[in-house]
Amino acid sequence: MGRNRSHGDGRFELSQFRAIGADCVFETGVLVFHPENITLGENIYVGHYAILKGYYKNEMTIGDGTWIGQQCFFHSAGGITIGKNVGIGPGVKILTSVHEEAGRGVPVLHAPTTMAAVAIEDDVDLGINSVILPGVTVGKGAIVGAGAVVNRDVPPYAIVAGVPAKVIKFRPE
Repeated sequence: MGRNRSHGDGRFELSQFRAIGADCVFETGVLVFHPENITLGENIYVGHYAILKGYYKNEMTIGDGTWIGQQCFFHSAGGITIGKNVGIGPGVKILTSVHEEAGRGVPVLHAPTTMAAVAIEDDVDLGINSVILPGVTVGKGAIVGAGAVVNRDVPPYAIVAGVPAKVIKFRPE
């Protein structure tokens, strides 16, 4: 018997979520896996063809007023917490697991994985096609530039850009 198996087709019913607030919009093509481990606040928008990949353990929590652009991919193996009023541009990826380095004798695909939670605090803006890697916290009010790869914590109200992302300045008071 092969090691590969399906995770299902991603179709969901609202009643399957751990919790879901009022006025949540799911556009055409949204896929949700393990909705029983996903909590959504109120007034959340999920754009066309986004994938919310819950996991059989850990949780994904998305706060009130958050906007998720089309074609986003969130994988919550290590847990994802997204605050309130977060803007997430199209194509953003949030990852919470990574394959460990097991040496040349082990294909990377078959190496053990490490999981680490991601936290996106309130009022953050994640630019189009940015990538948030495992274990990162993006501080309140921060802005992540388009295409940035965030591999370390972002201070509150910082503006980061680049690969890897670096602080370029702080938002004015």
